[in-house]
Amino acid sequence: MSSPGPETRGAGAGQAAGGAGCWSRADHAPRAEATLPEAPSPEPPLAPEPRLVAEPPPAPEPPLALELLVHGVAGAAPAELLGDPRTVRVTGDSTAAVFRRTEDADAEAHPGRYRGRPVPEAYCWSRLTSGNGARALWLLLLPFMVANLAHWARPPTPAADPAPRTVRTYGVLVRILALSLTVLLIAAACEVALDLFAWQCAGSGSCTGRRTWLRFLEPGGGWWARPGRRLALAALVPAALTGLLWFLSNRTWSAYESQPPPAGAADPDTASDTAPALGRPGFWYGRRLVARLRAAHTAAGLLTVAAAVAAPTARYDRRAGSPVLEVLGWAAQSLLVAGGLTVAWVVCRRGRTEARADHRLDRAAVTLLPGAALALLAAVLLYACWPRPGWTSAGRLPGDFAFGVLMLGQGVCVLALTGVAAYLHRRAPDPAAALHGLGGPAVAMLGCALGGVMSGGVAQRVADWLDGGATPGMAGAPLPGPPVLLSWQAAVLPPLLLVLALLAAWFAGRGARARRRLAATVAAEYPGEAPDQARSRRIAGARAAAALTDSAPWFVAAVSGITLLLGAGALAGAWISGRVPGEAARGTGSLLESAARAAQDTGSWLIGFGFVLFVTWGRRAYRDPAARRTIGILWDVGTFWPRAAHPFAPPCYAERAVPDLTWRMTGWTGRTGGRLVISGHSQGSVLAAAAVWQLPPPVRRRVALLTYGSPLGRLYGRWFPAYFGPGPLTALHREVDCWRNLWRATDPIGGPVLPGTREGVDRGPLADPLAYGRSAGHPLPAPILGHSDYQADPAFAAERDALLARLGAAARASEPRPGGPSGRSPGEVAGGVPGQRLSKARAVPADPPGTAG
Repeated sequence: MSSPGPETRGAGAGQAAGGAGCWSRADHAPRAEATLPEAPSPEPPLAPEPRLVAEPPPAPEPPLALELLVHGVAGAAPAELLGDPRTVRVTGDSTAAVFRRTEDADAEAHPGRYRGRPVPEAYCWSRLTSGNGARALWLLLLPFMVANLAHWARPPTPAADPAPRTVRTYGVLVRILALSLTVLLIAAACEVALDLFAWQCAGSGSCTGRRTWLRFLEPGGGWWARPGRRLALAALVPAALTGLLWFLSNRTWSAYESQPPPAGAADPDTASDTAPALGRPGFWYGRRLVARLRAAHTAAGLLTVAAAVAAPTARYDRRAGSPVLEVLGWAAQSLLVAGGLTVAWVVCRRGRTEARADHRLDRAAVTLLPGAALALLAAVLLYACWPRPGWTSAGRLPGDFAFGVLMLGQGVCVLALTGVAAYLHRRAPDPAAALHGLGGPAVAMLGCALGGVMSGGVAQRVADWLDGGATPGMAGAPLPGPPVLLSWQAAVLPPLLLVLALLAAWFAGRGARARRRLAATVAAEYPGEAPDQARSRRIAGARAAAALTDSAPWFVAAVSGITLLLGAGALAGAWISGRVPGEAARGTGSLLESAARAAQDTGSWLIGFGFVLFVTWGRRAYRDPAARRTIGILWDVGTFWPRAAHPFAPPCYAERAVPDLTWRMTGWTGRTGGRLVISGHSQGSVLAAAAVWQLPPPVRRRVALLTYGSPLGRLYGRWFPAYFGPGPLTALHREVDCWRNLWRATDPIGGPVLPGTREGVDRGPLADPLAYGRSAGHPLPAPILGHSDYQADPAFAAERDALLARLGAAARASEPRPGGPSGRSPGEVAGGVPGQRLSKARAVPADPPGTAG
């Protein structure tokens, strides 16, 4: 709940008029002259009595106008947004808050000061993504974030037939992919802790001899020297990682997903599946689903650790012929299979609930599922610690098969997701959708590739470190190394990077050609200016670079397609040969053998370099707020969407920011009756549009939307067509008649949102730079602004003032007429409902539901 700000001190007549969302000109009319009766007298008076005329009340102050500024990615300080170093926090906390200039803190008490101009205030939300040092840990969650984006990148469905079963199938496939990424991360941690350290290194005297801190695990070193006990001890590492993921998700769940929308923001009884999703009352309240998925993914992580311990232990017991231990092994594995099936059922059974804000929790799944998995893990660890005198560790743990099954399953899911997305796109073709509706599968493939590179990179680096100067998996290496599949994944990385370099070169050449073509026409856009070839090239270069954004979908498609093909080749090579690429190519010819060895070594080093860079960046981000701010930009773009697929993804800041903005607009207009324009730049325009979608219709009629540098159409409309495509944005335009969007041709992010509409929303492209050369008005060269400083353009103030004027005209047009043909009294509106009547007494309007106190 937001605390009352300075505006509550100005609750007067104007506020009483605005409490019902309307005000009447009849209520403001001056009173008629009042005449006192003359005293009766039989004689005529000597002089006529003077009439006492009551002075008319002072003219009421016009309702205030408010401009609510919302910044974009990378954030901005309140002083920068408001253009004044003296600012005060009106409402909010240290994470996200609304600020005003100090001199405007009591604007509601002095509306006369703001005739003809709005009161500016700024909503600052950047600390939602780049706050404390713990945000650096979010780098580990990058594959989860990308997989979560795939859920929202599905194609739209026809309004007449929304195909709920197909949409549900799409969501189920994405959630299964997200679950596989959790299992992959925990399996990689098990590979490092259990296989490389506890099994291979601890079982080799040469490895423990160079590392004295591991000698208590070597054979003959003590109680922990038994292989099963070593595995049980090492299992605490991936189990702790699972607990850390649970803790981060639970902590952010309380702060983000548990922010309720204002009461009455939308009517759940009238909400339907055909209504735009972002206008549904439960869209930004994912408390129930995230809690359910968090329990399932936590249980999946714990079960993965238990399986990594139970599989080699049960295999030895079957070979050793111990009946009791063999039965225990089969029982443990059976329970693990049953637990895995239960987790899959929980993940697949329920998706999002958007028709209403669902405050319930699935208590059985949230508490019993991770608790049962933890109990099963403890039982497996006790089972592994049982004395087995003849057991020794040799070779690798059975990880090749597990990683291969995971990789194969992810590929099958991506192909199935492609088929579902293609079917949906055929039902409702959207020519602007990225990759003809296949943006979701392409993004999902990138998430799987990131997960594979990160997990394989960790295993490769640790194996290289433990092996000393040898190459893991090659002949003569002291340790067997990580699973063969991870080495094949590393070997396909150099060809992938080569293809990416060729694609980048092709796009760069295309941009250079566009620059030369545009440079020939730039000077003609500035009449009366002398052509300057260098100046024209700079302007044309900015436009050509900005246009490359529109080619990004095909770049992503090329990366995803090549990754899928190379991944399939790596899986086939690993399963067919059973050896690392350098060994598999031995004896096939010097050229092929050298190429395979070079690809393996280069890929290993590239993965190692990337892993070191990743860790260094994360450490720097933990210590340096500036570096943490850079990471925050990445999350600004990637974590706008709720965690519908992966509960361990970085939290959705919009589930805090959108309710904040909705509460602010609803509360301020309800208390003051004033006009409000919400002004959003870049990512802030997406938040502004989402918040306006959530407003009740009476409030929405008092609100105008001004967007600039907005990715609503250019990026969100292409990649997320089901939510920001032409259909939803057209519906938003119908509901918010006062909407204008500014854009520039030099802006790589912003663009038109609804080109070609009859009552145009878009104004652009704006001139950039504002002046071509030096002049009396611009004695110094005008900068090329690109994505920044839209407020420096005169069009900004003009459009903002026009929106406020249009809101005022709409309010005057809706006023009831005194003594009109309907015969209603001046204080009565249609339907016999009494209107607001002004009074000299100080009126305190009722707060919006749920905000009192």
